[in-house]
Amino acid sequence: MNQSSFNPVSINRRSLLQNSAYGFGGMALEQLLAESLGQSTAHANPSSGGASTPVPGAMGTLHHPAKAKRVIFLFQSGAPSQLDLFDYKPLLNEKHGTELPDEVRGGQRLTGMSGNQSSLPLVGSPFKFEQHGESGTWVSDQLPYTSRIVDDICVVRSMYTEAINHGPAVTFMQTGSMFPGRPSMGAWVDYGLGSENENLPAFVVMTTKYQSGGQPLVSRFWGNGFLPSEHQGVQFRSGADPVLYLSNPAGIDQASRRSALDALNKLHQQQLASNVDPLVEARIAQYEMAFAMQSSIPEATDFSDEPEHVFELYGKDSKNPGTFAANCLMARRLAQRGVRFIQLYHKGWDHHGGLPKGLPNQCKATDQASAGLVQDLKRLGMLEDTLVIWGGEFGRTNYCQGKLSENSFGRDHHPRCFSLWMAGGGIKPGIVHGATDDFGYNLTEKPVHIHDLHATILHQLGIDHERLTFRYQGRQFRLTDVHGEIVHDILA
Repeated sequence: MNQSSFNPVSINRRSLLQNSAYGFGGMALEQLLAESLGQSTAHANPSSGGASTPVPGAMGTLHHPAKAKRVIFLFQSGAPSQLDLFDYKPLLNEKHGTELPDEVRGGQRLTGMSGNQSSLPLVGSPFKFEQHGESGTWVSDQLPYTSRIVDDICVVRSMYTEAINHGPAVTFMQTGSMFPGRPSMGAWVDYGLGSENENLPAFVVMTTKYQSGGQPLVSRFWGNGFLPSEHQGVQFRSGADPVLYLSNPAGIDQASRRSALDALNKLHQQQLASNVDPLVEARIAQYEMAFAMQSSIPEATDFSDEPEHVFELYGKDSKNPGTFAANCLMARRLAQRGVRFIQLYHKGWDHHGGLPKGLPNQCKATDQASAGLVQDLKRLGMLEDTLVIWGGEFGRTNYCQGKLSENSFGRDHHPRCFSLWMAGGGIKPGIVHGATDDFGYNLTEKPVHIHDLHATILHQLGIDHERLTFRYQGRQFRLTDVHGEIVHDILA
């Protein structure tokens, strides 16, 4: 053993390996530190309203020129029905109530919720579709505000995934794997690019408040996985304390907190001197970020400086903290202040039954604010370098789950095809990419896999998805695993 660095009091498995003969553990740890740490710190004015001193990420420099500086993902958890929103299929209305043809299904697997049905009756959409904009994009009457921005968005009708249940499907969309434990998209972006504002996290998550039911939203969807923990998403909540445990306890002022952090930092540095541990470095970074956010968060979350016409753009709910509309407005404010990846989660789209009533309610809660965000970013000159994405984890079936009644029906999960839309950030506006068959059951043109979507998002941020990697358990990992093709046809 190296007697000069061996500390018998604080010995653990890592320090034992680090100080063992030949230093295999130490060499591996040093490589891990070189890849994941070494981020500089700087000071910024949180009240400036714009991006301040950047904190570089592991990449150092971009792999190629970026078209987007930031991403806002409006994730609709539960899977919106593409057949009732974006993928117009008049044949389904003509064949309403008839059986799904075997040659269309092609033996594809079904979920356990409809796989045992003796009948799979086709069901047309009860909603009216019209073409909108110069692009002539077909959109349901349930999305009147989105219909107005079709010339600013790209509708991808040919998304597909392998996951057929919500947990694996949402995990796949967020992390590139159906299995828990991988880093989320935002964590990868934070790790690779770092932050544009030292006083705010690079990755922020918000969920719509006051929603009952629906699939649970768990922290692994925005987790860091095996990346250092400072790259996990920071969840903002509505109310007086947007970030839990950020405020000082009663009787503690800023000077006292600063003094305590300085003393704690000295102890951490002493620990690092005897036991090099990336977790300690991460802990230091998180304490410093929390201290910086004590002044930056109140400014960012204070809507009092927003003019009335902005609230009107997002909808009346934008004045109510925690609503989807308020979160969309918050996303724009965070984007202005240099937050790189902003993820909004809105659940409740899982319409196995009662779709004719349930889907309109979801649209009313999200449509105006989603379109308003795009319009607001465009108004401020930010849309061109902000990539906005709207969509869920998979699609819905063209047949009815359960009994088809005259006034109600439901749709089961359908991973083979679904729709989402993208805007800004170098994405070609006013186009529709890909297509499905007349039954809305199979892809017929330009399929886009989840890995392809991830590769394209990273590409727009200046990242080569094959080069942003992290070594873990003996091999290099990346967001797109060993897959992913950039969807060049949708790039401007």
